[in-house]
Amino acid sequence: MYHHIAHFIEDWQALTGYTVRVFELITEDTKQIKIHENVRTLERLAWHITQTITEMGTRAGLFDADETEHQLVPATMADIAAVYKANSDRLITAVQTRWNDAALNEKVNMYGEEWSKGTVLSVLIGHESHHRSQMTVIMRMVDLPVPGIFGPSKEEWEQMGLPAME
Repeated sequence: MYHHIAHFIEDWQALTGYTVRVFELITEDTKQIKIHENVRTLERLAWHITQTITEMGTRAGLFDADETEHQLVPATMADIAAVYKANSDRLITAVQTRWNDAALNEKVNMYGEEWSKGTVLSVLIGHESHHRSQMTVIMRMVDLPVPGIFGPSKEEWEQMGLPAME
């Protein structure tokens, strides 16, 4: 749970940068590959991450309306990334203008439960990290390069002239 808006924004900006890196490595040829009947495509996961920002933000009172709720998946990964970046920026602005540190202890109804606003921010971070991780596994399975997120990826180790960790 976050207790300071500045801490959330610092984390959000760093972590959304990782998400953008993942989105940018997904090709138009691989975005709709279905690796298993019970696993979403890369495109669908990217759009889900993007939509969740406004969906959760609206439920928590950060946005007046969920602008992406009924939007179709954009045509290209670049289009998804652009909407994602815009929603991420809108989230930062909304948190800074609608909430303050003291408000992070206030409760809001989220999915039939009472969450503190600080918890909402933590869940946004965790939710995105969860799906970004799923995406990197799928990327490996469809032979896409994977960016390092909390340390170098196999490709990045190789670029440094070092053996990838086993």
